[in-house]
Amino acid sequence: MIAVLCLLLAGCGDPQFRPLMAGETILAFGDSLTEGRGASPSQSYPSVLANLSGHTVINAGVSGELSQAGRARLPALLAEHRPGLVILLEGGNDILRNSGESALKANLAAMIEAVQGSGAQLLLVAVPRKSLLSDGAPLYGELAERYQLVLDDSSIGELLRSPDLKSDMVHLNGKGYAVLAERLHGLLQDRGAL
Repeated sequence: MIAVLCLLLAGCGDPQFRPLMAGETILAFGDSLTEGRGASPSQSYPSVLANLSGHTVINAGVSGELSQAGRARLPALLAEHRPGLVILLEGGNDILRNSGESALKANLAAMIEAVQGSGAQLLLVAVPRKSLLSDGAPLYGELAERYQLVLDDSSIGELLRSPDLKSDMVHLNGKGYAVLAERLHGLLQDRGAL
């Protein structure tokens, strides 16, 4: 009976969010997939997520950014915006350029620690390896387990396998970003943030 009750109460052991209060900001941090390359600014996933959630979502995406640059850029944004929640979607350029997964993992770990140190909650979005059938690179799951994070391990890989959702080989189109925003919104609801 306890096991059944546990399953009913949101997955027993799965990391959860505290509810975001009215007026709390979400910081969407990352590279071109956050910026919304391949679509208009109003079609980027942060813009769509703002409409779905009713919260201000800051689009802090920089096209072409490597995780080392993101690691350096993030602390000032945390101080400036004081978000209640950060969505971290970074690492695609490191993987595309074969920059090394150990360096990427260290940079992501530093970003996670900066977010947690600021008091914000964090949703980690995994980027796939360079493989047609890949979901998130394993390092994202390892980081999520280490830091007890809510992880979206499959959305980016699944969306990039759908030609009608892409603007090119590595970016989504407006329809793809809308689907990503809907998935992230659903995950934020399921885990208690919204």
